[in-house]
Amino acid sequence: MSIEPFHIQVSDEVLDDLKYRLDHIHWPDQLEGSGWERGTEINYLKSLVSYWREQFDWRKQESQLNRFSQFKCNVDGIDIHFIHEKGNGPNPIPIILTHGWPDSYIRYQKIIPLLTDPASHGGDPEDSFDVIVPSLPGFGFSSLPKHSSINNYDISELWAKLMNEKLGYSKFAAAGGDIGSGVTRYLALSHPELLIGIHLTDIGIIRDLMTSQDNIELSEEELHYKKSAPVWISNEGGYMSIQSTKPQTLAYGLSDSPVGLAAWIIEKFLAWSDCNGDIRQKISEDELLTNIMIYWITNTIGSSAGIYYENTHSLPPMGHIEVPTGIAIFPADILLPPKEWAMRNLNITRWTTMARGGHFTAMEEPGLLAEEIRAFFRPYRTKTQK
Repeated sequence: MSIEPFHIQVSDEVLDDLKYRLDHIHWPDQLEGSGWERGTEINYLKSLVSYWREQFDWRKQESQLNRFSQFKCNVDGIDIHFIHEKGNGPNPIPIILTHGWPDSYIRYQKIIPLLTDPASHGGDPEDSFDVIVPSLPGFGFSSLPKHSSINNYDISELWAKLMNEKLGYSKFAAAGGDIGSGVTRYLALSHPELLIGIHLTDIGIIRDLMTSQDNIELSEEELHYKKSAPVWISNEGGYMSIQSTKPQTLAYGLSDSPVGLAAWIIEKFLAWSDCNGDIRQKISEDELLTNIMIYWITNTIGSSAGIYYENTHSLPPMGHIEVPTGIAIFPADILLPPKEWAMRNLNITRWTTMARGGHFTAMEEPGLLAEEIRAFFRPYRTKTQK
């Protein structure tokens, strides 16, 4: 399949079915006096669902998403959906941005114009990028093979072919967070000849540090991580445990109930954002619901959860990364990586602690992240080729 234009157009039947389900909710009870500590708080969710039913306008959001130049192409039997916006500047760097879970490709919608056209947003046109934002396989509008599994490494191979063979970039940049961080690191590990540099907002869960027996060799920050990471996983990682062991069982409920889907996703947005307990301080209800809708209208919550299973059971080990790497640490993110470990395992040329922000960096603080990405890649622009 060649590269073909893509336009989001959800059928009225899908939206009518959603409306029926939102009009016939079977609400659970919640223990009096409890809040978010037991999971998504019922009064907040009822308020969000009320907005969903009475005010949220999918057609408006659909139209806004369709402002971007979107495409689909087949890479190794998988139909990959992606945004491809050309930069407005003298020498744009191509950059592929990879999202995670439970967000989607819309994680980056606010940052795209800041990178493609910095001059229109208070920046320098010399810092422009060609921005490519794909949907992960099995997320949103990208397909997933029915007879084979796919993990972060496999996705990195798809991205290399998308950027190099399909789009014709002989050199490009890459950035990501959450699952996108893992995909980006594998891309740099396996195809350093294609990469100008990579930029990360996290390093995921550092398993080898958690199991290290050489405490004497670890820094104070690394020892803190070794103790705190298992506590975080125990208290906050239930979603990860089920998605990495029994994602199919979870998929039945979340694929059938839009409210169940919303509760599963929203809990993480509140817990992982720099929002002081009120997610609406950082991410609007329209943004939250549009992200949920991407999962609902494509029925991909099950396949998206399944990547945790594949990453747990089939992911190859990660080696030392030689490609120049920039890391932006957002203070309210989860499991902040120890700098010493990162310096040993990646070729870090820029490490920045940001003033504010949480896990969903490009949604919460698009301006801060855009400027940091511009600053990191500025010294490498002479190496760009197309």
